[in-house]
Amino acid sequence: MEQDTSQELAALYGVYRADLLRFLIARTGDRGEAEDLLQELWIKVRQSAGAPVANGRAYLYRIAQNMVVDRLRESQRRSRRERLWSDEATGHQPSGVETADVRRNAEEAILDREEIAQLASAIATLPEGARRAFELHKIEGLSHADVAARLGISKSGVEKHMAVAMKYLRRAMLD
Repeated sequence: MEQDTSQELAALYGVYRADLLRFLIARTGDRGEAEDLLQELWIKVRQSAGAPVANGRAYLYRIAQNMVVDRLRESQRRSRRERLWSDEATGHQPSGVETADVRRNAEEAILDREEIAQLASAIATLPEGARRAFELHKIEGLSHADVAARLGISKSGVEKHMAVAMKYLRRAMLD
């Protein structure tokens, strides 16, 4: 059998380049991707270790086919990874797939209710100015400027009331 060297593979690449391009276009359906693969094939041929190859033409086509399959697998992995990410981000659950129950258990729900009750009690016992500023800002969502206008105080006054409220609530929640 005739043995081809890496130089002969490079020469065969030149001879079959147009045929390889048509082959890759037929396999990928995209001329741009086929040209990218053909360039990769050229790089592989140039970097080959020079091991003897019995049939250079068949060898080139086999490399080209393997590259198409590798690209397809890579594309499928990427699609699957992106779909999983998208499903997780949106909370979508594919049909037929069971997931763990993420609802809180009874103990956690009781603890949450107790913490909310503790917070509500702490808010109710805040000094009047701090309580009003806190409720307007944190519960109703008003800006410091809007709270200041509503209460008839300066923005700095609102900031001081908020500092007092937060300090008081931190202490109350840690006790």
